[in-house]
Amino acid sequence: MSQQAETACVPRHVAVIMDGNGRWAKRRMQPRLFGHRAGAESLRAVLRACREAGVEYLTVYAFSTENWVRPKDEVSGLMSLLKTFLKKDERELHENQVRLRVTGRIQDLPAAVRSELERVMEATKRYEKGHLILALSYGGRTEIVDAVRVLAGKVKAGEIEPAQIDEALLARHLYLPDVPDPDLMIRTSGELRLSNFLLWELSYAEFYFTDTLWPDFREADFAKALAEYSRRQRRFGAPS
Repeated sequence: MSQQAETACVPRHVAVIMDGNGRWAKRRMQPRLFGHRAGAESLRAVLRACREAGVEYLTVYAFSTENWVRPKDEVSGLMSLLKTFLKKDERELHENQVRLRVTGRIQDLPAAVRSELERVMEATKRYEKGHLILALSYGGRTEIVDAVRVLAGKVKAGEIEPAQIDEALLARHLYLPDVPDPDLMIRTSGELRLSNFLLWELSYAEFYFTDTLWPDFREADFAKALAEYSRRQRRFGAPS
């Protein structure tokens, strides 16, 4: 990515914090999983919108490391919903040549979920027309700590010297080092925080916040975010 002033157009990589499922369900006097199911439809809509707009990478915060403390029935329901999403949407991934990837500690997921994810990732690994990245059992701080542990092991083994560690080397040890940093981060539901999402990768991203709850977020809402992004000038630290 060029580190010089430029006028934003279509972002290559969009990251989304899909927030508001629980509140959406509560307003309808329904359980939280009702909101999560509705949110899955928004993900499908945004994936289509990315394809139509020319966005190559879409990363969504599907399940954080902190989410494991939620009630067991909700966690179980989310894992079941993920399996359903994979089975229902795999065909569309193939039809549109979209590659599925995961960032996070996939080893923490239930075996059945992990198996289904690995199967779909393997089946789509050669596609290049789009990339859907699910952040699962993901935490930004955890990702950085995991990278540092690997580097520390290499220092201990004599493979590298501490003085060789710089930003570029650390970045190469993150979960998906080949994926470009997000250009645009969208968070729904009116919350104005990162919640431990892609802390390293979002350093120079443009942020877009909306009060719309995630289950109500559709193609028109995504288009508004892209329109706002296109009006911004990205300077990467350069003077205006």
